[in-house]
Formats: sequence, C-alpha cells, structure tokens
Amino acid sequence: MKFATTESYVATDDLTQAVNAAVLLARPLLVKGEPGTGKTELARQVATALGMPLIEWHVKSTTKAQQGLYEYDAVSRLRDSQLGDARVHEVRNYIRKGKLWQAFDADARVVLLIDEIDKADIEFPNDLLQELDRMEFHVYETGETIRARQRPVVIITSNNEKELPDAFLRRCFFHYIRFPDPETLAAIVRMHFPGIKEALLAEALTRFFEIREVPGLKKKPSTSEVLDWLRLLLAEDMTPEDLRKEAKNSLPRLHGALLKNEQDVQLFERLAFMSRGQR
Repeated sequence: MKFATTESYVATDDLTQAVNAAVLLARPLLVKGEPGTGKTELARQVATALGMPLIEWHVKSTTKAQQGLYEYDAVSRLRDSQLGDARVHEVRNYIRKGKLWQAFDADARVVLLIDEIDKADIEFPNDLLQELDRMEFHVYETGETIRARQRPVVIITSNNEKELPDAFLRRCFFHYIRFPDPETLAAIVRMHFPGIKEALLAEALTRFFEIREVPGLKKKPSTSEVLDWLRLLLAEDMTPEDLRKEAKNSLPRLHGALLKNEQDVQLFERLAFMSRGQR
C-alpha cells in the first residue's frame, strides 16, 4: 500500500512522494514546516492509510533519548529490597519500555512518531543515531540486545526551533511542508466544512491571506487556526459582506483565533489607526 490523500487529510503530490520514498528506503522521514501545518496529523494519517498501529513519542525540553529506549527504576528496586520484596531478584521488573522499544517489539509493523524533536537538547538526535540506523539497542542491566522484529515507519517532526546535527540529517529523508496555496487550503477547508458556501470561503481565505502577508507580523496564522476561525464565522452566521466591510489592515473579526500575541494585535490596531488618519 502507498500513502495518498485520505478522506480527512489533503496531501500534496510532493508530500505523498516523500512519505512513500521514505517507506521504500526504510529511512526516517523528517518533516519540517510552520506550526499548525499538519505534521503530527500526517503520522496519524500515514498509519491509517497503511493499516499500521501508531506509537507516538511527544518530545519535551526535558526528554532524554534514553527514555525512548527504556528506563531503569533503581530507586524502586532499592526500596523493595529494603522491604524484602521478592521482585528485586528479577531486574526486568524495574525496566520500563520506551516508545522505541515498544515499536521494535511490536508483532506487526508500526508507524513511530517522534514529535517535535527540536524541543529537546542538541544531543538528543545524536543519541538516537545508532538505534534508528541499526534498529537495535543494548539493555545493560539485563545484557540483552533488543532488535526490531519489523522495521517501523519512523516519522520525525520539527518546528525548526533549532538546527539538527548533520549526521542525523544524513540518515533521514527530508520534506518541508510549505504553507498551502489558496487552492489547497480551500480543499482542506471543504474537507472539514463540507457545507460551506463558496462565496464565504473565497472571502474568508482572501482576508486570511491578507492577514498572513501583513509586514511585521510576529506569528503568521496557520492552517489549524484558519479552521478555528472559519468554525467561529459559521457559528456566528457571518456573510461574505460582513467580511468585505473590513478594511484590509483592520483588526479581523474574532481575531483571537488568528492572532496569538499582543504584538500582532497592536500591529493591526496601529495599522487601523493609520488607515483612518489617511481618509
């Protein structure tokens, strides 16, 4: 089976080619792009399309690569030894499998999502080089080597918050998800709101792209945010005329769905003030 656009996810041709190439090459797919462009959802859709279970590893700033392999709970073992618990004689009772171990140990092939890898420290990707390359790792406490029964489809996402090491990049198939063009974004909207009127859709997207193109905007609204905005517009029964009445640089209706910091709100307020002064 090959990945393609699904009933709930619009995938461009270059994205589907990237996914299928990574699967064919048996290399991790590194996906970058603006926040809110569907990188995490891509892994879920790939798992559904290929009929594979999904294992998700959401990386935080405090996450260590070792946690993806396993964690040895020495404190609990010490406590149990003091209490005379018989479990202490078996070290495996104190080893907790990480997401990589779960993926390697699965009976069937799985999709493994390593989400927002750039949140962790710079050594995190390097610490996973051998494990992702060889699909195996060593458990020092038990002396065993864990090898993948089936090589998982690995999808790694990054918001480009920090550069990733060259050695790590060489082992990946890379794809950058560009922000959707108006036609693709319209298709995404129709998928989520099948009954939306074309006139409202056209006017809303025109307004949305005008907002994204305002110079000095700190955070451009994303795909997920335009969907939230449209949901509100539909709930308020807005018409194309309602949107058309707004000046190009005025604060958009229900702007809290689109603008996510005070600097951008103040920017539109200044532009609106300047626009009124020029009339």
